[in-house]
Amino acid sequence: MSSELLIARRFRGPPQSANGGYVAGMLARHLGGAVAVRLKSPPPLETGLRIETSAGQATLVHGDRVLAEARGREPAIDPPQCPSFADAERASRSSPVWLAHPLPECFVCGTRRAEDGGLQIFAGALGEGLHAAPWIPDDSLCDAAGRVRPEFIWSALDCPGGFAVNPAGDLILLGELCARIDGTVARGERCVVVGWPLGNDGRKRFAGSAVFSGSGRLIGLARATWIQPAQSSL
Repeated sequence: MSSELLIARRFRGPPQSANGGYVAGMLARHLGGAVAVRLKSPPPLETGLRIETSAGQATLVHGDRVLAEARGREPAIDPPQCPSFADAERASRSSPVWLAHPLPECFVCGTRRAEDGGLQIFAGALGEGLHAAPWIPDDSLCDAAGRVRPEFIWSALDCPGGFAVNPAGDLILLGELCARIDGTVARGERCVVVGWPLGNDGRKRFAGSAVFSGSGRLIGLARATWIQPAQSSL
């Protein structure tokens, strides 16, 4: 089966391509359950793309070029204890994004997106590798019942893990995101998002991330592979 996808400029990560967590979430909608999405090439914005689905797999295609591939897989990690919302606020104030940001227009963590529909998730260090940020989703992220749509839970799981494995805030890019979404949250709910390091392998850096509801209930859990570019350029 095949369907069309056009990614609005609102959902950018780098200036000319889509946020990886958002793309992963849009592909995961076609499979259900826990899904691993490998990002192979930057998905362009405002361009007609195609999602091809078959048994247990979804692929994002532009012309004859494969941009991303999704298959069912569990993240197979355990989340940390949920920090308090106040501790997440305190950690966010120390986020490296306030000093410098390689991608200030990122849908998830961009500091220039306050008036442009960004998630405004600015993870900062809490100690022992754990990074955290508060998150209060707005109406634009919700369905008709006022619940945050799954692709935006995936989006929220993206950047906090990147900051956990890259506390200096240098440019790193998402290579794979494997996530399980266990629920959702309501518009205006005071959520906490966390990220933590899981190790390195050369230019690859591995991170966990989680989204918790206002009551501390686990909503989403992810394991990510981040890649340090050979040259810091987009």
